[in-house]
Amino acid sequence: MADTFEVKAIARHIPMSAQKVRLVVDAVRGKDAAEAMDALRFMPQGAAEPVFKLIASAVANAEENYGLEMDDLVVSEIWADEGPRHRKAPHGGRFAGRGRFRPIVRRSSHITVVLAEREAAV
Repeated sequence: MADTFEVKAIARHIPMSAQKVRLVVDAVRGKDAAEAMDALRFMPQGAAEPVFKLIASAVANAEENYGLEMDDLVVSEIWADEGPRHRKAPHGGRFAGRGRFRPIVRRSSHITVVLAEREAAV
């Protein structure tokens, strides 16, 4: 039983809501690294670009630091968490019902990807 090697990469403070990023992330989970990058290249969502860059960075880390081949890597885990929110409160906001005022909330997200070596067929 061989131990599989894992490479992790994290992109923090991406100026996009985690909900939007999760739509893209769910589409590439479990795919080969090359297949995931090809799929991301043609996705119309705005979140596809930072996810593509993150997977490309993880692949480069695996090749440069650990001598792994891109053809042997699989997106084993990938997730998007909420980052800090920037609220424009005192003067930047919107009017709401019943005479209230709501702040504009700028959301951000943290994306994490874990690439693992593909299990060799016996």
